[in-house]
Amino acid sequence: MKQFLNFIGGEFVATGRTFDNRAPVDDRVLGQVHEAGAAEVDAAVRAARAALDGEWGRMPVARRVELLHAVADEINRRFDDFLQAEMADTGKPHALASHVDIPRGAANFKVFADMVKNVPTESFEMTTPDGGQALNYALRSPVGVIGVVCPWNLPLLLMTWKVGPALACGNTVVVKPSEETPATATLLGEVMNAVGIPPGVYNVVHGFGPGSAGEYLTRHAGVNAITFTGETRTGEAIMAAAAQGVRPVSFELGGKNAGIVFADADFEQAVAGITRSAFENCGQVCLGTERVYVERPIFERFVSALKAKAEALKPGPSEDPGVGIGPLISREHQQKVLGYYDKAVKDGATVVTGGGVPKMAGALAEGHWVQPTIWTGLPESAAVIREEIFGPCCHIAPFDSEDEAIALANATDYGLATTVWTRDLGRAHRVARRVEVGICWINSWFLRDLRTPFGGAKASGIGREGGVHSLEFYTELRNVCVKL
Repeated sequence: MKQFLNFIGGEFVATGRTFDNRAPVDDRVLGQVHEAGAAEVDAAVRAARAALDGEWGRMPVARRVELLHAVADEINRRFDDFLQAEMADTGKPHALASHVDIPRGAANFKVFADMVKNVPTESFEMTTPDGGQALNYALRSPVGVIGVVCPWNLPLLLMTWKVGPALACGNTVVVKPSEETPATATLLGEVMNAVGIPPGVYNVVHGFGPGSAGEYLTRHAGVNAITFTGETRTGEAIMAAAAQGVRPVSFELGGKNAGIVFADADFEQAVAGITRSAFENCGQVCLGTERVYVERPIFERFVSALKAKAEALKPGPSEDPGVGIGPLISREHQQKVLGYYDKAVKDGATVVTGGGVPKMAGALAEGHWVQPTIWTGLPESAAVIREEIFGPCCHIAPFDSEDEAIALANATDYGLATTVWTRDLGRAHRVARRVEVGICWINSWFLRDLRTPFGGAKASGIGREGGVHSLEFYTELRNVCVKL
């Protein structure tokens, strides 16, 4: 039985308190995860502080950059190990994990290492009251020990999206991966040791949220800042914990993202784009589209075309050729999503396709499967239009004007992302400016330049990461004033 151990101070640590790590595709036990208690979390934070005060904290930037490039290279050298671990934990199709999760997970180290090396700070000359001269310049200093709390939908990618810039800026980290997906965070500990990252720079503690590793980490007084991706309610709890000690937070939280399709859009491209944004990773993408608004002249045609695309998505194990959709992450999440499928019907939805569990053969019948689902006909007050489901589903409604489409897209407590499909360049810019989101894609979806700001508006998050914005969170600027 595989053991997923904590990684503290460069050593793998067992605790004796274990829980099962289960495969989403067939619910089999993949291994035992060792839950960290308060003592293990404290040891991890202390190890991180010792590294910060020791070799890592004194290391020149050029050497730090060199080591982080080596981390990326070692991930790529062990690409298949990471790929198999990620697919086993999440059940996502091979094509998705191999083209997105692992390459981006490795790239996050190189991109931010190079950014730290190349992004300048500021300097100003000034005249002093006595007529002399002074020079002011800024230094970037690491914030300290960063608590990194990660989600289960893109485990390696979203973890290194935080760990990469944090380490590049000279911080040390204690990572709490999701209890559902412990494998790649643990495996990364082997990579850190292999390339010579000093002990304590990267630490991993496994467990749950309240009363477990998550709470112990976010409440620990030795943690100087917290970054989190996950649901909004959890973010609220972490923010309350971070208030003790007035520690900064960076949150990417929930979303109820809208897609807007105008009648002048390239129809086939729009259908293909919404198919991805609604159903990729079995709908378990924070940036995914659960509300689709289509201009009335093409509404019926669009519904029919998206139905055909959804029904063509073949469910199955990660490695099977032609698989277009994997399972949900857990039995609990499957029941949550199916509960929303039931709510939609009770509220009077027309079920265009899906709405249940696909028939799977043999051991796969025990997996956490749901059908890609499309609804029409619901009022905007319905639960499946107001609340984040995080499954492979969307509601499609017609609109008649640009202003109406924008109003519908903005009528939510969330503001993470939107995708807009139109050939009208002026309209594209107008809509992008008025939609209240952190990122607006025009004629695309999930297209990311890591130099750009990323984060949510309203209840979808606090702060921005990516590019220089990550440097702003993971460093503190100090002013040095020299009288000449």
